[in-house]
Amino acid sequence: MIVSMWMSRNILTVTPDTAITDAATLMMNNRIRRLPVVTRQPAGLTLQGIVSNTDLFRAFPSEINPLSVVAADAFKTDLQVKDVMHHHPVTTTPDAPIEVAARIMRDQKISALPVLQNNLLVGLITESDIFRAFVEMFESRPNEVRITFDASKNEDTLEAVVTIAGRHNVRIVSLITTEHEERHLCVIRVTGQGIEKFQQELWRSGHPVLNIIRTP
Repeated sequence: MIVSMWMSRNILTVTPDTAITDAATLMMNNRIRRLPVVTRQPAGLTLQGIVSNTDLFRAFPSEINPLSVVAADAFKTDLQVKDVMHHHPVTTTPDAPIEVAARIMRDQKISALPVLQNNLLVGLITESDIFRAFVEMFESRPNEVRITFDASKNEDTLEAVVTIAGRHNVRIVSLITTEHEERHLCVIRVTGQGIEKFQQELWRSGHPVLNIIRTP
């Protein structure tokens, strides 16, 4: 899966000369934690930076919560978004794999990535979007079974699993492989009447089953 499948496209933005009190009000009213900062060009939106609720908390006096309904009245300032924003945010692209975006967020300790295409802002992907994607990948639906097994045997795992599934009239819903503690693991979601025999043949073919989760 790629970023474009999960990113938000209709995103709220501000401009560099937006007052920080207006940015705070926008965040509060829409319950969001960051706003891309853009300038509008004929071709689209050019990213100039990103401003987060943390940036606003630093800019406001400590006794005032910038995301409160009284913040704008309680704090009179000429500060604009360009004065407090991050000027060079880390970005990604629509065709980046979702796991690459997740790794960037983890490594950079950030919770969102602006998505650029041809140097124009086309979306925003957040940690919540990443969580939704991984839930979609791993969550079993009704009448499905999720099986985790050791795939360390030196062979084409996909071909082996497809062959075994075909023999027992089992449909493969999804298949994911990963490395964990020097072991090659496979997580597969399947459905069908022959799952018990499918599982047994996995064992016999040299693929120890480590975990089975059944969804009613």
